[in-house]
Amino acid sequence: MKDGFVKVAAAAPVIRVADCDYNASRVIEEIEKAAALGVKVLAFPELTLTGVTCGDLFRHRVVLDGALRALERVIEASKGKDMLLFVGLPYAFGAKLLSVAAVICDGELLGLVPRESVKNSPFAEYEGDGDPVSVGAFESCLCSNTLFTHAALGDLSVAVELGADLDEPLSPACAYALEGATLVVQMASFPQTVYSDDERKSELLALSKRLCCSLLLAAPGRGESTTDNSYSGLCLIAENGELLAQSEGADSLAVSEIDVQYLMNLRRAAGGYDVPGSELCIEFWGRELSDTVLTRPYRKHPHLPEGEEALRKYCERMLDIQISGLVKRMEYAHLDHCVVGISGGVDSTLAVLISSMAVKRMGLPSTNVIACTMPCFGTSSRTKSNAVVVAEQIGAEVRVIDITKSVLQHFDDIGHAHDDYSVAFENAQARERTQILMDIANKCGGLDVGTEDLSEYIDGWCTYNGDHTSMYDVNLGMTKTQVRAAVAHIAAGTDDKILKAALYDVLDCPVSPELLPIHDDLIEQKSEDSVGSYSLQDFFTHKLLICGFDPIKTLRLAKAAYGDEFSDAELVKWLRSYCTRLFGQQFKRSCLMDGPAVEAFSVSPRTGLRMPSDAEAALFMKLLEDYEKSVL
Repeated sequence: MKDGFVKVAAAAPVIRVADCDYNASRVIEEIEKAAALGVKVLAFPELTLTGVTCGDLFRHRVVLDGALRALERVIEASKGKDMLLFVGLPYAFGAKLLSVAAVICDGELLGLVPRESVKNSPFAEYEGDGDPVSVGAFESCLCSNTLFTHAALGDLSVAVELGADLDEPLSPACAYALEGATLVVQMASFPQTVYSDDERKSELLALSKRLCCSLLLAAPGRGESTTDNSYSGLCLIAENGELLAQSEGADSLAVSEIDVQYLMNLRRAAGGYDVPGSELCIEFWGRELSDTVLTRPYRKHPHLPEGEEALRKYCERMLDIQISGLVKRMEYAHLDHCVVGISGGVDSTLAVLISSMAVKRMGLPSTNVIACTMPCFGTSSRTKSNAVVVAEQIGAEVRVIDITKSVLQHFDDIGHAHDDYSVAFENAQARERTQILMDIANKCGGLDVGTEDLSEYIDGWCTYNGDHTSMYDVNLGMTKTQVRAAVAHIAAGTDDKILKAALYDVLDCPVSPELLPIHDDLIEQKSEDSVGSYSLQDFFTHKLLICGFDPIKTLRLAKAAYGDEFSDAELVKWLRSYCTRLFGQQFKRSCLMDGPAVEAFSVSPRTGLRMPSDAEAALFMKLLEDYEKSVL
C-alpha cells in the first residue's frame, strides 16, 4: 500500500427483486469491473442478492435458498482477486431471520456480519457470539463487532454497518471507528426522497470528519420495487469531511482512493482511538499488492474551498477573524490607532484594509489608521503608488517617510560600505522601518499592525526583528494564497473604481521585498526566484505539515496537482528548498508575536507548530536524495 492509498468502491447495480440468480450475475459483473480498476474494497447495498423490497418473501424458503446459492456463485467468482467484498443477503439462523453482510476475499467466506439495529425492519437481532455457519461448501461464522484487517495494507481496518437508514442513528459506525476502523462500510437500505442525497451527504461528511475515518456508502438501486418508494442507487465515498466520489442512477459506481496514512496521522494527533487487536485478519494469500493508481483530484490550493460561493463565504469569515482579533487587542490595550507599514505588496495591502475595517467597527474615524510608506533603495514607483492609492481611498492618514538618509547613516555608524549589497544591506532597511512604525505607534497611542503571512514565516522570508516583528500580526495565520484570495475578494466587492484598480494591480505585482537597488524603476528582486512559487509552498505546507506526509508522498501529490506547471526536477528542487528553510528558519517562529489563526493550523510557538530551533532536516533530505537517485 504505497503512501497509504487504498482504492475503494461502492456499487449499486440494477437488480431484479427476488431474482437471486440474476442479481448474482450483476454483482459479479461489478466485481470484474472493479477489479479492472484496481479496487481493493468493494461494497454493495444491504440485501444485494434479493433486493431490499421483498417484504414477506424474505421469509420464504425458496428466496432464502436462492440467496445462498447466489452467494456461492459470488464467492467462486472472487477467486484470484485481492479484493475485500461486502455483499448483502437474508440468512435464516434457526428460527431467526437475519440481514447479513457476507464478507468475501479471494474465494473465501470470511464471515457473515448481522445487522445490529433492526428497528422497523422484518429482521431479528443476533445475540450470539461467533456461531458457525455454512454456505454450501464454504464454512465461516456469524461475526458481530468485527474489524477486518490485512497486514499488507498497513493501517487499513474495515468495519461494516448494515441499515444506516436516514431515520436511524449511526452509533455502530461511531463505535467501529473509535475501536480502530479507518474505513466504515455502510450497506444502506433507505429509499430515495427529495432530500436523501443532500441529507446523507451532509451526514457522512460530518461523521467522517468527527471520527477521522473514511465512509463508504452504497444504497439500493433502480431495480428495487417502486410500490411505495423509489430507490436511486446513491453511492458515496467520504474521507475526513471531504467528498471523494459520488454516483447516483442506474448501475451506480463510485470509485476513489482513501488515504489511510493520512487518517492515522489525524488520529494520532487527536487521540482516543483504539488499535485493532485480535480481530479477524484478512489475508490475500501473500500476493504482492500493485501500486494504487490515483484518480482522486488534488487541488493546487488546498487552503481554499472550491466554488465561487464557498470561496466568498470563506473569505468573509477569514476577514472577520482578522478584524475581530485586531479589535479585541486594541480594546484590551486601550489603543485607538493602527499603524501599518505599506509597501504596495499584497500582505501590507490586506493589513491596512483590515485595520480600516477594525477602526470602523470600533466607531473610530478612518484617519485613525496611519499608513506609512517608507521608500528606500529598492522601492519602485509602481508599488509606492499602489500603497498610497489604497491607503488614501480607505481614508487613512498617509505618511511618506524616506528612510534612505537614516539607513546610509546607519551604514556609516557600523562601518558598512554603501555598495556592499550583502544581507546586512537588506536587513538594515527592514529594521529601520520596524523602528519607525513602533515609535510612531508609541507616539500616537496606537498598535503597530504586522503584515507578514504564514507562508513567509514558514520559509523565513523576513528580517529577524525587522518585518518579522510587530505588536500584533493580523496575517500570521494566513497563507499567501489565502491573503491573495482575501484581497481579490475585497477588490471584487468594492464600488470604488480607483481602489479596485489599485488592488488588482497589487495582485498583479510579483512578490518582492524591494531591498536591493533597482534599474529603470522595475521590480527586480522577486521573492519566488529565491524560495519558489508561494502556491507550491502552501501546497507543501498542507501536505507535509498539516497532513503529516513524508517528502516522497508530498512530491507524488504535488506532481498530481502541479505536473502541468513544474517538472519532477523542479518539484524536488523546491521541496528541498522548502525543507531546508522549514528547519533552518524555525528560530524566527519560536518568538512570534500574537496573531489570529484562520485554520486549525498556525506557526504560533504557543498553539501552532512547535519544534526546536536546532532540529535537523537530515531524514527529510535523505528521502529526497534517494528519490533523485532512483527516479530522476
